[in-house]
Amino acid sequence: MYYAGFDVGGTKCAVCLGQELPTGMDILARRQFATGRDKHPYSILEEFADTFVRMIEEKNIPKQEIAGIGISCGGPLDTKAGVIHRPPNLPLWDNIPIVSYFEEKFGIPVHLQNDANACAIAEWKYGAGQGHQNVLFFTFGTGLGAGLILNGKLYEGACGMAGEAGHIRLAKAGPMGYFKEGSFEGFCSGGGIANLGRIYVKEEQSQGKHPLLLQKAGDDPQNITAKLIGDLADEGDGLCRRIYEKSGEMLGAGLSVMIDILNPDVIVIGSIYARSTHLLEPSMRRVLEQEALPQSLEHCRIVPAKLLDNVGDYAALSVATGSF
Repeated sequence: MYYAGFDVGGTKCAVCLGQELPTGMDILARRQFATGRDKHPYSILEEFADTFVRMIEEKNIPKQEIAGIGISCGGPLDTKAGVIHRPPNLPLWDNIPIVSYFEEKFGIPVHLQNDANACAIAEWKYGAGQGHQNVLFFTFGTGLGAGLILNGKLYEGACGMAGEAGHIRLAKAGPMGYFKEGSFEGFCSGGGIANLGRIYVKEEQSQGKHPLLLQKAGDDPQNITAKLIGDLADEGDGLCRRIYEKSGEMLGAGLSVMIDILNPDVIVIGSIYARSTHLLEPSMRRVLEQEALPQSLEHCRIVPAKLLDNVGDYAALSVATGSF
């Protein structure tokens, strides 16, 4: 069967075509284009439609052979109604009925999911969670979101808000994330690690020190990023290694709660964790062994995401199948 995936992002959008085979999803083609913050949402929907039509024509795939279209987009959104409700990275996209728009245009079943849920489905069907019935996926990228596969099905909760793990408070004070100091996202995201770096730099400065991290940031704390901290940590900088160690500790604290409550088979973590497992895992494991129930922790594997740079394509195509 053939499927199409539409990945809606704040800076870029992508259309991909895939064919589901017994061995998995084979990506046949991919095109991307700039979102443009000032573009009207419906002009972007037209660009999706035009790109999709060109791609199936180039591949000689009749429209009626496309079994479904999957849309992956940051929330908030209403998956049942198929409506996007003004995500932070898409401020003009307020109450956009994206599912009905494409269903009416193409006569093809269309499914919508937030990006964390879509990635969870992808890693469960085609990636590191394959073959398991209880899989938790954590984004650990710009922010921290989770997708929950429980008893072989996507769990969305009573009003579609399940998986907002980044909002959990792990400490009374700490970096800001998801509008809350000391939150899971505040410690375990790209923005959170950067903020943690600024806090540590300020402490160093109060002791009369001029840390390498600040020097490499051009003496401007706003230039501090998670990548810069990670690069310096890999080079052996003690301060930067401590920053990642702290993030790993809080990752362990957050995951221990999820393990105790949900008893998963596998936890899959993407983006920064997948790139920097060696910096985060030791302190994460130490806290998990202190905090999580031993039986549940022993059963659960914690692994980096497998799909990595292709996860957005697989995510949208996974949603297109409608089997979750």
